[in-house]
Amino acid sequence: MADLGLSPRPAGERLLALARRAPWWLSVLAVYAASRLVSTGILLHFASRQRANAWTTAQPDYVDFARLWDGHWYWIIAAGGYPDAIPRDEDGFATENPFAFMPVYPFVVRGVMVLTGLEFAGAALAVSVLAGAVAALLFHRLMRTWLDERAALLATALLCLAPISPILQVAYAESLHLAMLVGALLLLLERRYAPLAVLVTLMALTRPSGLAFAFGLALLLAWRWRRDRRAIEPFPVRERVELAVVAVIAGLAGLAWPGIVALATGDFTGYTDTELAWRRPYIGPVELVPFTAWWQGAQWWLGDAIGPVALVLVLVAAASSFALPQMRRMPVALRCWIIAYAVYLLAVFFPQSSTFRLLLPLAPVLGAVAAGALGVRPRWLRTALVVLLLAVSIAGQYGWVHIAWWIDGIDWTPP
Repeated sequence: MADLGLSPRPAGERLLALARRAPWWLSVLAVYAASRLVSTGILLHFASRQRANAWTTAQPDYVDFARLWDGHWYWIIAAGGYPDAIPRDEDGFATENPFAFMPVYPFVVRGVMVLTGLEFAGAALAVSVLAGAVAALLFHRLMRTWLDERAALLATALLCLAPISPILQVAYAESLHLAMLVGALLLLLERRYAPLAVLVTLMALTRPSGLAFAFGLALLLAWRWRRDRRAIEPFPVRERVELAVVAVIAGLAGLAWPGIVALATGDFTGYTDTELAWRRPYIGPVELVPFTAWWQGAQWWLGDAIGPVALVLVLVAAASSFALPQMRRMPVALRCWIIAYAVYLLAVFFPQSSTFRLLLPLAPVLGAVAAGALGVRPRWLRTALVVLLLAVSIAGQYGWVHIAWWIDGIDWTPP
């Protein structure tokens, strides 16, 4: 039978050889497409169980189900823009309103609507899914700056199948922001500062991230200056100036939307007051005091005694992870971003169900996870660990959609 070419081994070897010869981008797009099929199946499963609610009828189709929650706010912006003033209740507190959502994503969707004639939901999903594909391609390129092909592809698969990855195919800005962020990190590693300044500005008007990126650049600037002082790595004056200028631009971009809201409404604290409206149902009316929200959230969710202890343990574990060999191999610019964004989240965000998707910009960590998994010996254990990671990711998607996306009347949502 072997002489007749009927043995399965040659065919398998031919398939493996074909896979190795396939362009990297084709492999990435295949992973992305397969992951979207998985997420679509999970979303459709929950849509089939969805009861009638304020946004959809019972058992909505995919398009309607994928525009829940913040998708409604993006529809308001795409259809009619922003209001003229910050809406406030009888006590003077800002109520939930469109100014909490930055303009790039809904305006891009609006452009697609005009060009194609699509309704909002179809246009929004098209933008999100295509931006997610771009993000996957750029993420693979980013991983290849420090990982081999196997690890880079595994890291990309972990991103595409991550528990929060259904967010890449709904009417949310996360896909577009992730594509911009990964592109910005690539430009940073390539030290192409002029296009980086432009991209960071757009990114900061898509999702709140400009201040975090500015902080990350400041950390990188300090690190490289220190290495230059120790004669480890040169840091030319021109590059110092370029990096510092981009850091300033990123910082200004991070402040741009609050400034635009203030100018448009005449309400100086309109944006921050709007953001606080979303945490008021949890902890009541509070001021925006940096680095207090997570402590308050830990107490609210877990109690005055257990909450702070759990928070400290999580922070210690997260900080300790930077000592792992896989994290130490990561380019320092990516580590600076991870630190900066984590500190930014701790400074300004209140932990709730949406915190899961807010962790998406920490995706470079998946490179270290992939490297660690593929470094396990023996081979059977390595294979088992990779399969386990992928299986846990898919199970996590089901869990995330269950607790954060579909509407079941339990006060854990919105995502």
